[in-house]
Formats: sequence, C-alpha cells, structure tokens
Amino acid sequence: MTEALSVDLAETSLRDLHATLHALPKDTNRTLWRVRNPRGKHSVAVGLDAPISLRIEGHVGYYAAGMNARASVLIDGNAGPGVAENMMSGKVRVRGDASQSAGASGRGGLLVIEGNAGARCGISMKGIDIVVRGSVGHLSAFMAQEGFLVVGGDAGEALGDSLYEARLFVRGRVASLGADCEEKPIRPEDRAALENLLERAGFSELRAGDFRMYGSARRLYHFHVDNASAY
Repeated sequence: MTEALSVDLAETSLRDLHATLHALPKDTNRTLWRVRNPRGKHSVAVGLDAPISLRIEGHVGYYAAGMNARASVLIDGNAGPGVAENMMSGKVRVRGDASQSAGASGRGGLLVIEGNAGARCGISMKGIDIVVRGSVGHLSAFMAQEGFLVVGGDAGEALGDSLYEARLFVRGRVASLGADCEEKPIRPEDRAALENLLERAGFSELRAGDFRMYGSARRLYHFHVDNASAY
C-alpha cells in the first residue's frame, strides 16, 4: 500500500501546501496526502483539481475544501463556515460538525457531514448533494436550485425558503418551512435516490422510510402581485 505524503502545517505554510497540490498533473500518481496540524486555519485544501485523497487531521476554519474538483477530502474534525463552498465534483467528508453555509453554491459532488450543520446549509446549491447525519440550522437550502439535501436529524426554521428544484429529505422535526416550500409525496425514484445517497454517505443505519420529502410549490417562479409579500 502506498504511504501518504505528509505535510505538517506547523512547519509548512498554507501557501506552500497549495502551491504543491495545485501543481499536481491531472494524471498524478501522488494520490494520497495527509495534512497535519491545521489548527483552525482558513481555506485549507481549496481549489483542488486532481483525483487525490487528502486527509486533514484536525479542525479547519472558513472555506475548507472550497471549489473542490475531483479530489476526495476527509476533515477529521470540525469545519468552519463555507466548507466545500462552490464544490464542483469529488467528495468532502466532515467527521465532526460544520458551521454555517456548508456546501454553499455547490455545483456537484458529495458533501457528507457526520455531525450537525449550522444555518444556511446548502444555500443556493446548484447540483451538489449534501448528507448530514445530524441536524441543520435555519434557512437551510435557501434558494437551492438543484441537488439533494438529506438531514438525518432536525431542520431549523424556514427550511427551503425560495426553493427551486432541489429535493430535501428530513428524518426528524422541521421547525418551519420557508416561502414556497412544501411537503411532497415520495415517489419510487425519490426513494431510490435517497437510499443511494445514504449508502454513499455510509449511513446505512438510517432507513429511507423514516424520511419526509420537501420541494418547491412553484408559486414564486414568476412574479405575481398576489404573492408579493412572499418575496
């Protein structure tokens, strides 16, 4: 088994780490990486664009693994605001909790959070799939356009406010639904998609039958004066 290349951020600057990772060719055989002592630094492992596996051993600050493409990033700790922001593809897993705006504006790939996520999880998501084992805060999936948000716990106030075509699955209690978000019947294809996401996230103990699904009521697609108060 190939040994992971180790970078200690107590000795190496974040700039040097990124310079090394960003210089990797797309067909690199240096695919296993280990980052030690992140110590809550911001923007760790951003802009990756190679099929590598990178393990961050500790807590990270803002925007960790942002703009990720093709890489598989494991954060063995908690993550600050905006983890996996604008993610394009690949996979990001947070072993602990994530702060607000996790997966914001993500266009693809899979974000898995084993703990809880803060407010605005999945805000303006555009194709990313997000699976949270615990609960999410208020205004999660605000203006979400495409993709899936799966919540194994509870959801805070105004879930799915101004939602477009993303689909939301919640296992626990929903404090309140946002404007133009409503509960939907789960079709066989929805259940199949949910089961697939739970399997990919490694949450096989969660049963798809325990979730409810929410989506757009499609009343806010076009401005109508009768709905003005909801905008």
